[in-house]
Amino acid sequence: MTTTSTTTTPALAWQEMREGNERFVAGEPSHPRQDVERREALATYQAPQAALFGCSDSRLAAEIIFDKGLGDLFVVRNAGQVISESVIGSLEYAVAVLHVPLIVVLGHDECGAVAAAIDSQAEDAVALPPHIRTLIQKIIPAVTRVTAADGHRPDSTEVGREHLRDTVAELLESSELISDAIAAGTLAIVGANYRLLQGTAVPDIVVGLV
Repeated sequence: MTTTSTTTTPALAWQEMREGNERFVAGEPSHPRQDVERREALATYQAPQAALFGCSDSRLAAEIIFDKGLGDLFVVRNAGQVISESVIGSLEYAVAVLHVPLIVVLGHDECGAVAAAIDSQAEDAVALPPHIRTLIQKIIPAVTRVTAADGHRPDSTEVGREHLRDTVAELLESSELISDAIAAGTLAIVGANYRLLQGTAVPDIVVGLV
């Protein structure tokens, strides 16, 4: 697979993501770069404008939400956008080989993985299948913090927001390559929460210059 470097800055990449989301929210998407010519042009190379790490939820179709086309986004997804070795490796590939200037970490409201993490902490919680239990373990710290602050069953939106911040922090702690790229000014990370009803991707945490 041949790759090519992009000259897009982190700020410009995020601006283009925001503009695409605004078109989607307004119901006026342009559906760019989705034709036969684009497909054929990308047969031997790729140069995505950004990487996106998001939840696998069927309502978070990244290219639709941000009005992007073929080859525009390097997308990594799993339930609850939980950091793992494969996620870090994939994002490092996007930065080191594909030279993306931006990583968007996308959480959302009404997340099933977040709800499962909250439910798992109840006294009468039903035991989860082992792989699901392993998946949600990294969401539990956010559940614990929000529960301690409130004292009642935690709000899933607030837990999701805390988990998003934890995810960005863990990505930075786990990848020297990504942290170095941010320090060099060639990369930025935007952690955003997607609102299912409105269709908006709302920035919550920004690392780097955008």
